[in-house]
Amino acid sequence: MIGHVDHGKTTLTESLSGTWTDRHSEELRRGVSIRLGYADAIFMKCSSCGTYTTSIEDKCPDCGGELEPLRRISFVDAPGHETLMATMLSGAALMDGAVLVVAADEPCPQPQTKEHLMALEIIGVKNIVVAQTKIELVSKEEAEENYKQIKSFLQGTEVKDAPIIPVSAIHKVNLDRLIEAVEEEIPRKERDLSKPPRMYVARSFDVNRPGTLPEDLKGGVIGGSLLWGRWKIGDEVEVRPGIKIEKGGESHWKSLTSEIVSLRAGEKPVEEATPGGLIGVGTRLDPSYTKADSLAGTVAGEPGTLPPLLDEFTVEANLLKRVVGMKEEKEVEPLRTNEPLMINVGTSTTVGTVTSARDSKAEISLRLPVCADKGTRAALNRRIKGRWRLIGYGTIL
Repeated sequence: MIGHVDHGKTTLTESLSGTWTDRHSEELRRGVSIRLGYADAIFMKCSSCGTYTTSIEDKCPDCGGELEPLRRISFVDAPGHETLMATMLSGAALMDGAVLVVAADEPCPQPQTKEHLMALEIIGVKNIVVAQTKIELVSKEEAEENYKQIKSFLQGTEVKDAPIIPVSAIHKVNLDRLIEAVEEEIPRKERDLSKPPRMYVARSFDVNRPGTLPEDLKGGVIGGSLLWGRWKIGDEVEVRPGIKIEKGGESHWKSLTSEIVSLRAGEKPVEEATPGGLIGVGTRLDPSYTKADSLAGTVAGEPGTLPPLLDEFTVEANLLKRVVGMKEEKEVEPLRTNEPLMINVGTSTTVGTVTSARDSKAEISLRLPVCADKGTRAALNRRIKGRWRLIGYGTIL
């Protein structure tokens, strides 16, 4: 799975994939600035001339030769505005690699670009290809200067040698080189299919149209990517934390269990789903539980195998030297007792309060619980000048 990280524009993703494959594409288009969008593409290579292209082409665009499929890629289109880093980090949790999109018609780096690269490093995404877009809007000299700025920006980071591919999505210039770079720089990951399946839920839907008769109602759908294991139609699935139950002035969380009744990978129904792409999982859950992404941020898996539910945890904090995403330089101060933090764990976003901070360790009480194992990384965001800013990560102890 490949992350497409830019400022909320979908042109490059659409050029590579040809179309949005999510059944709720209009919803994604309307909400792409606040929700994760995704699309699928199959990378192809011409057996005659070696040109790289995608499955939207029937024949090689250069020589008309036969195309051989290489692999299916799922693009997570992470919105880029600095106030939406929670969504960006949710996408990063699903990514094997990333295409970092930098516009040639503005100075590099922009504050959001710094923040995105730091977020990818924190989440552990190190396989990155840089797409220098909008080269049709600038002169050759301006494009070359912008290229040098990108190269300078990458120096001193873990991805200093990442390839930079100048492209024009509108005119389809160098898209073949971008595909080739992704093939070379973002290797296929080996997934353990023997482990009990586990999936970060990134989206959830009610697929029923208004006015659907009760006897025709379909169960809720959850979407995300399997980290390991496999799912088949008929398997049982558990979703945690699930739903909040309030009774007698008290509240608790109840996990949801159901049967898998359908699986989709891209546009196609499948009998079995494995890691390596985004999938839709049809269930018998009450669709009111899944509508409007209400289960996004949960974890799904084989019943009885999911991590514990945490209302609080202790983290070993690794803070950055400087706050990212701001034009002016600002040092990151140590965590303080009683300060609020926005925390990203997997695809879950919650707010917590530091109840105790000493040296590099901090105890945090969460407003909404998370489902996570020990050793999981949690991205830490601090409220600075009215906006949440990424300040580092903590390892759950």
